[in-house]
Amino acid sequence: MENRSEAEASPYKSLVAAVSYGIASMAMVFINKAILMQYGHSMTLLTLQQLATALLIHFGRQMGYTRARGVDMQTAKKLLPVSLFYNANVAFALASLKGVNIPMYIAIKRLTPLAVLIAGFSSGKGKPTTQVTLSVLLIAAGVIIAALGDFSFDLWGYGMALTSVFFQTMYLVLVERSGAEDGLSSIEIMFYNSFLSLPFLIFLIIATGEFPNSLALLFAKSNSLSFLVILVISLVMGIVLNFTMFLCTIVNSALTTTIVGVLKGVGSTTLGFVVLGGVEVHALNVTGLVINTTGGVWYSYAKYQQKMSKPPRQVSDVEAHHK
Repeated sequence: MENRSEAEASPYKSLVAAVSYGIASMAMVFINKAILMQYGHSMTLLTLQQLATALLIHFGRQMGYTRARGVDMQTAKKLLPVSLFYNANVAFALASLKGVNIPMYIAIKRLTPLAVLIAGFSSGKGKPTTQVTLSVLLIAAGVIIAALGDFSFDLWGYGMALTSVFFQTMYLVLVERSGAEDGLSSIEIMFYNSFLSLPFLIFLIIATGEFPNSLALLFAKSNSLSFLVILVISLVMGIVLNFTMFLCTIVNSALTTTIVGVLKGVGSTTLGFVVLGGVEVHALNVTGLVINTTGGVWYSYAKYQQKMSKPPRQVSDVEAHHK
């Protein structure tokens, strides 16, 4: 598996990483919503996804399918905050999906790029370019306008989603820093994340009372072929999403990864209106989505101009425009 070379990726690999993450992320929203409609124990679901990821990578390394290095305790200590922020993000995101429809969930999550910029600036990494700043602000403005058209406001669900935005911002910045400074590959970061998550998640499902009821319900529903299919797809897509997300963040940057999430959200929002229903189409929603998409395209153009105007240099977006 590649280490440093991931951070020195070609434009083609950077594009593939971004597109792959966008597709996986869009699919995962609907898969999680579908399984949560049948199985409401979100923390147990997350634990199963992390366990499947850790086991797959472990056996893949044992059988020689990946050159990922074994566990190093010093590296594990450095990546512990990444794991905690990641699981907090996913836990709050899954909780919010129980009370918020998909279009509005995605609209709130689109605030992450703005949060990434603010986090980078407040940590003393400097000021981003004017075009990058304005494009991300335009994206956020589109989110707010679209959200104003939501007449099924759920304060609890909105609160969970906004908390998820905070944790997602923190772990994306930490993932980028860890990958760049420690020379870790995306698979290695993914393994450490899953490995370190399990004790924390097991404690949570016991402390919150999900266990053992969640396992009893899981076994009871195992007789349903449709449920098993959705569960297996959820576990597999959880692995795919984690890999593409970490790869995109290392190859590109934390801000680029969140912008990809913003753009894929347009497709997810449209499908959310058509496939799941339950959301009234309002002029504010359409206006907000148009503004949001315009901001995403503007950001892409600003990044292209920035790369063309500077000589090639091994530097991440965090260093280049100081998220």
